[in-house]
Amino acid sequence: MPYDCIVIAKQVPDTKNVTGKAMKDDGTVNRAALPAIFNPEDLNALEMALDIRDRFGGSVTVVTMGPPAACELLRDALYRGADRVILLTDRRFAAADTLATSYALSCAIRKIGKFDLIIGGRQAIDGDTAQVGPQTAEKLHLNQVTYVEKVQDIRDGRIEILRSIDGGYEVVRGRLPILLTVTGTANEPRPPRAKRLLQFRHHTCPAEITNRIRKQLEARGREPSEAEMAEAVNPVLTEAVKQDRMLTVWDADAVGADHDKIGGRGSPTKVKKIESVVFKGRDLKWIEANDEGAKGLVRELVTEHILG
Repeated sequence: MPYDCIVIAKQVPDTKNVTGKAMKDDGTVNRAALPAIFNPEDLNALEMALDIRDRFGGSVTVVTMGPPAACELLRDALYRGADRVILLTDRRFAAADTLATSYALSCAIRKIGKFDLIIGGRQAIDGDTAQVGPQTAEKLHLNQVTYVEKVQDIRDGRIEILRSIDGGYEVVRGRLPILLTVTGTANEPRPPRAKRLLQFRHHTCPAEITNRIRKQLEARGREPSEAEMAEAVNPVLTEAVKQDRMLTVWDADAVGADHDKIGGRGSPTKVKKIESVVFKGRDLKWIEANDEGAKGLVRELVTEHILG
């Protein structure tokens, strides 16, 4: 029996390249200061969905909420094997915490309609809350299983799952539809395929096209007028539609979202204070790897009241 999977994914700043400019004064992440990547555990979620499709048949739809730049994540999902991708984007979604994000995602999933499984990464590396998946399940009134390592079987409307727990694993059984959150050790995400890269590399969205052309015109040294923008953008949009290269894009109105429940307005979480921690190098002391070196180290730790 085929199963339709929805993968909820996020484009995140690469936290391996954090600098002093990583945060804004208002406590939000300065995404422009960091390269953007596919959230690692969401790649594991995508691989799990693709594996389910390969084993049982069905489809894989990837949904992400973000700015037009998140089209790159959706193209990556297509390169790896996704059947359909959807960008949920709107300025009114900006500054969303996990509550507002899960609400927006639940609205998009309701609009999609038919599904058997929703799969997401355990957590995103930019927030580390692990809340969006469970909150989305609650809003959709779905069964949920977190810390999933493997889908062992699906049949007769039931699913058998191996999940990670402290000190080991447990087998959980549940009924479909269900939401799963996946760990980073669950699988090895498949790489993009060259054939699909050639097929989907030009897929885009109107806002991405507009932003790219605006930057090109601004590089000439002045702000382009609306007429100049329209003259440059319209032929590109027309050609993209003609070539069937437009990604699906939904805004808040398209998914029927209550504007008071999205973005900053719908986010009760507020950043109260930001503190920058700077590690500075200090003088080093070399300790010989022998008895005298060890005794000297102990004496110093006790004398300086570091220990004892």
